[in-house]
Amino acid sequence: MIDVFAAIAIGLGAGAAAFFGALLLRPSRHSVPEVAAALAPVPERTEILLTGPRVIDMTVSARQMVDCAVAEPLDWTDLVCALTPLFGPLPDQPPQEETILTSEGNPDLRLVISPQGPDLRLTVSGPPLGLGAQLRLQADRADLDRLRRTMALVPCPIWQSSDSGQTLWHNAAFEDICAQMGCAADGPCPFDLLPAEDEDTQVTRVSAPDLQTGGTLWFEVQSHRVPEGWLHVALSIDAIITSEMSQRNFLQTLTRIFAHLPIGLAVFDKERRLVLFNPALIDLTALPADFLSVRPNLLSFFDMLRDKRMMPEPKNYQNWRDKLGDLIAAASSDLYIETWNLPSGLTYKITGRPHPDGGIAFLFEDISAEVSLTRRFRQEIETSHAVLDCLDDAIAVFSQMGVLSFCNEAYRDLWNSDPDITLTETGVTDATRLWQAQCRPTPVWGDLRDFVLNLTDRAIWDAELDLLCGQRLICRVEPVAGGATLVRFSRIGAVVPHPEPSLHDA
Repeated sequence: MIDVFAAIAIGLGAGAAAFFGALLLRPSRHSVPEVAAALAPVPERTEILLTGPRVIDMTVSARQMVDCAVAEPLDWTDLVCALTPLFGPLPDQPPQEETILTSEGNPDLRLVISPQGPDLRLTVSGPPLGLGAQLRLQADRADLDRLRRTMALVPCPIWQSSDSGQTLWHNAAFEDICAQMGCAADGPCPFDLLPAEDEDTQVTRVSAPDLQTGGTLWFEVQSHRVPEGWLHVALSIDAIITSEMSQRNFLQTLTRIFAHLPIGLAVFDKERRLVLFNPALIDLTALPADFLSVRPNLLSFFDMLRDKRMMPEPKNYQNWRDKLGDLIAAASSDLYIETWNLPSGLTYKITGRPHPDGGIAFLFEDISAEVSLTRRFRQEIETSHAVLDCLDDAIAVFSQMGVLSFCNEAYRDLWNSDPDITLTETGVTDATRLWQAQCRPTPVWGDLRDFVLNLTDRAIWDAELDLLCGQRLICRVEPVAGGATLVRFSRIGAVVPHPEPSLHDA
């Protein structure tokens, strides 16, 4: 009995499956292309209607195309500006006969201008836009809105021009600059730009009058070649121009000042090129003016000095030239001072000083007269010392401040002291203490100290001294030029032995 019911259930299941399978596999009355055509979006008409030059009606798609609001009034000029980037140049006046224009980027996209009596109808036709293209367009529109906001807020002028110089697109900053210059933003480029034909990028420095302030606007324009022409980005360099003019005026002022300076001046910039020199440099170094005017570098400058024999000839010039980097480093840190003894007999003092912005300044000073005077003065001093050393009298000279400045050989022998070998200065108090220790008691020393340190009412005086060894001396004190004092000790007769001083004498 159970087997009978199982067989009946299986049969009913098989029959139901066969019925529904046949129903699902039955062909539809509509084909696949017909269904796809029914589901495809119907393209919206893009039309604009004008009466005369004024737009009286336009579809939603047309308003999206020209990017305008619903209640915004438009005319033929506005349509020309909006449709020229899409379909090329349009006539300045509405045409009187039917005209068909195609898009340069999409030949399937057409603009038909049809006169209809007093009206003019503009119809844009093209292939329908698929779902993927619509989604991509929606994403690109978000980027486009973002870029438009960015371009509107960018403070530097940005615009695109054709090869003939006509402005095709610009941002808000460009409009502001054109307003300052008193010209139209949609007209020819207000800047005098001549992009090179063989270069894709060019940087040009231009100026334009500012009608609002009466001054001059300076820009550095970077031009980049694009398929439609040129894309320009202008950066304001008013501050740079002002700084350069101030620097140029400052250099001119320095040049006028240094023109009367007897010291030769050579200033090199951070690139080690000569940027400033004065006439004294030409007179001292005999370098030609045309050579200095071409802004030679530091190595060429010293090479020319060597060729003109205006610097000491080093034993190995190549090694000296290799060490020129050390010279530059020393001059950069304000440590370079040298004295050049030239073959002509002249003596130059060369000083290197750091210059602002990484430059170096060299000063050439003729110190031949000073060196000659110093040598002559030193020779006279040496001669005077030699003469005084030949005298038998012991001589000591004290300065205005009471410091022992000179003593001869007889002084060293008499008092058995050489002040030149001590590191400290010997004052009149130290000297009189030394003399007093080798002489019998006398009140002379106090008077001598007062005389050396006194600057008024001074006259020559002398006194007799008795050495402990029995020798008698004449001490003569006399003022000399400059507030100095000369003390001379002269021996008198033979040595006379003195008895030891008693307690009473002491």
